[in-house]
Amino acid sequence: MAELLAERFETMPPQLRIAARFVLDHPKDVALMSMREQAQQAGVSHSTMMRLARWLGLEGYEDMRGLYARALRETTAGGSARQGTERDGDSGFSTAGIVADALAAQISSLGEYGNAMQFIAAAELVAGSRNLFGLGLRSAYPVASHFVDIMSFAAGGDRKVMLVGEMAGQGLEALQHAGRGDVLLAVGMSPYERTTIEVARQSARQGVGVVAITDSSVSPLTRVAREAIIVTSNSQSFFRSMAPAFAAVEILAALTAARLGTNAAERVKQSEEQLAAFGIYWKPPR
Repeated sequence: MAELLAERFETMPPQLRIAARFVLDHPKDVALMSMREQAQQAGVSHSTMMRLARWLGLEGYEDMRGLYARALRETTAGGSARQGTERDGDSGFSTAGIVADALAAQISSLGEYGNAMQFIAAAELVAGSRNLFGLGLRSAYPVASHFVDIMSFAAGGDRKVMLVGEMAGQGLEALQHAGRGDVLLAVGMSPYERTTIEVARQSARQGVGVVAITDSSVSPLTRVAREAIIVTSNSQSFFRSMAPAFAAVEILAALTAARLGTNAAERVKQSEEQLAAFGIYWKPPR
């Protein structure tokens, strides 16, 4: 069902697209919440949810809920699903515990088969790159920066690894001469930064292989990426979480380093020794 929704997403009317995105991004909610609750969460009318089901060839929305409920039962078979909705009730879970549990589950899901295949494909592309660029703005900036920092140790030979963008040491003009053989890692979550999308599109037109870390299979970054890694940005609080995106770049970097065959650990050690010689690191007084 998810594949069909993603395939037909661009041809849907605007309101159906909003509903479809909610279904794609919140499959557990589709299984557990009523149609009216889902419509309220998505910001559309309940009739729009029904029209979405018919658009997909189903008789009604309950048919869609049934499909997602069956998938959820299969996923959680053998164990109880923890809802984690109580904050201060009899469950005894603290807010800290609820948030931590949610993050642990989100990060753990990155290792599931479908997600792992996304990482492997992306790592193959990154490992074969001539030069590697990282791009992310606002909350995505530290994620892209972390990836570039890690990969600067793993990359060997003459391969350049650089962070680009207004906040980075290298401006976007660093991508002006990028082309085939180069790879751009673009990180972006909803609401998407216009600059990130436009730079990714232009890079793809120049022949650069774009790897996206984003939050939906119908994200504008997914549409231009050669390989995409989908992570959730949902949290148990008021903000969008970037923790799964940070975990994603670390998984991607580990897989890439293994394919490059470089001794990244030794390169890290040498770099830290050089920085220590320049007095970069704090030392306790003797």
